[in-house]
Amino acid sequence: METRASSFSSCRAYLRALAQTPARLARRAASVSTSYEEMSQVRARSGSDMIKSLRWYDLVGFGIGGMVGAGVFVTTGRASRLYSGPAVVISYAIAGLCALLSAFCYTEFAVDMPVAGGAFSYLRVTFGEFAAFITGANLVMDYVMSNAAVSRGFTAYLGAAIGVSTAKWRITVTGLPKGFNEIDVVAVLVVLFVTLIICYSTRESSVLNMVLTGLHILFILFVIVIGFWKGDWKNFTEPADPTHHPSGFFPYGASGIFNGAAMVYLSYIGYDAVSTMAEEVRDPVKDIPIGVSGSVIIVTVLYCLMAASMSKLLPYDLIDAEAPFSAAFSGESDGWKWASNVIGVGASFGILTSLLVAMLGQARYMCVIGRSRVVPAWFAKVHPKTSTPVNASAFLGIFTALIALFTDLNVLLNLVSIGTLFVFYMVANAVIYRRYVAVGTTNPWPTLSFLCSFSFTSIMFTLIWQFAPPGKPKAVMLGASGLIAFAMLQIFRCTVPQVRKPEFWGVPFMPWIPSISIFLNIFLLGSLDGPSYARFGFFSGLAVLVYVFYSVHASFDAEGEGSLSVKNGEIHMEPTDQEISRDNSLKV
Repeated sequence: METRASSFSSCRAYLRALAQTPARLARRAASVSTSYEEMSQVRARSGSDMIKSLRWYDLVGFGIGGMVGAGVFVTTGRASRLYSGPAVVISYAIAGLCALLSAFCYTEFAVDMPVAGGAFSYLRVTFGEFAAFITGANLVMDYVMSNAAVSRGFTAYLGAAIGVSTAKWRITVTGLPKGFNEIDVVAVLVVLFVTLIICYSTRESSVLNMVLTGLHILFILFVIVIGFWKGDWKNFTEPADPTHHPSGFFPYGASGIFNGAAMVYLSYIGYDAVSTMAEEVRDPVKDIPIGVSGSVIIVTVLYCLMAASMSKLLPYDLIDAEAPFSAAFSGESDGWKWASNVIGVGASFGILTSLLVAMLGQARYMCVIGRSRVVPAWFAKVHPKTSTPVNASAFLGIFTALIALFTDLNVLLNLVSIGTLFVFYMVANAVIYRRYVAVGTTNPWPTLSFLCSFSFTSIMFTLIWQFAPPGKPKAVMLGASGLIAFAMLQIFRCTVPQVRKPEFWGVPFMPWIPSISIFLNIFLLGSLDGPSYARFGFFSGLAVLVYVFYSVHASFDAEGEGSLSVKNGEIHMEPTDQEISRDNSLKV
């Protein structure tokens, strides 16, 4: 193939490239990769390989460590105080179910294509480069924001552990707007410390995660036992100030439960990080399903027990929004104040493990995005001595530290939730499309029509739920929307045959489970507030601009060099690709 001059070699070359943007978008935006390419040529662009050293128990440990800490110790207080009340237990159960269904979708992809790219790679082989880039950009932003939020939560619990107020750890700058005016140096130091660890070694990071997670589980059991023993059941139904706050287990009704579920969904972002470690797993077929789904189930049970414990300890209107568990004991005068310090120590361990896992995940996403050439290839490099993506780890660690320095927790949480729900929604669509469409050999329009129609019906159901006034007409409209969605799903299942059967592990009850995941993700998206959508739209628009002005030209150049293909999709070569990948895995 004739090589082309780089689009970025000079100002004139870049202007010439911009003039060709429409043609390049038409060529690259829908261009898909294949499983075999992702596992061979694409992976080779990192130079050195990541070592296959992880087993199923490592993945379960990473999953638990990544999820427990961010959810219970950062978001539970805010979700209970503002949205769900004592019914935050049900909010966690709903979010956990949604996460488990999404985890099934992730697992099918990760077993079939064990690479570090997670959702980015899954969408790249399904919907093409542009959809993968927008999703990958949102994922990286999710990780950066959630890690910044969690690191600021670490400051609050560290203060509780040693008996120092959070306000004394942070510096208030009067010239900055509210929500961005509290400088948190401790959060920055924690992020930089974790960055050094993940740059050093994945195997050692797993050992450290196991130790910290084990200690953290002990503190969790302590909180659950103490909460159920010390707490009062009346707190499940009676607020401290009934004149200003509604009573009952469902003080804000069903809408409050789902609003709370949307907020605490941040808690489950950890299993997504586990899928990014698939490239470093010894036996993906066995270890990934156990690691991903098993960790989600275990964590959901722990979350529900922890939320129930907290609700039993205090009326929901007295729960501290930033450090709910330690604050529940801080005002006790009968010898239990020491428990606040113990919980602060346990929460600090949990937040460190969640930071460790999430920062491992964000670096691997950035590494694989770099392999695709839509961001500089510098991010794709794996260090030959540490076998880790050092460049991506260091860059994102510094970026996370800068966000954690000044951004308030509440500004971060809803933005992370909306991005996470969007990514999980995209992966659920992708697993259906991949099962029913072999691009180049089957007609994709029946499947695309179903996915668009089902999403539209789910959106209508959500809008009716959120905005229609209570009464019989609302119930009728909701019932009609649900019936239409059910009929649509059943017709699709009976009339459109599957063209690809997973060789090792697949989502059961196809297409029911991923379709329910699509519905739940849309429904939870509808529970978020307007400013969250504004921020999400801003970052998505920014990602589109980056793609148009840089990424499409970089990938076009890579295609000209022979580094990237412009295939239309995968056809009946999947078993051979998997056999080749197994052979390659044995050689590593």
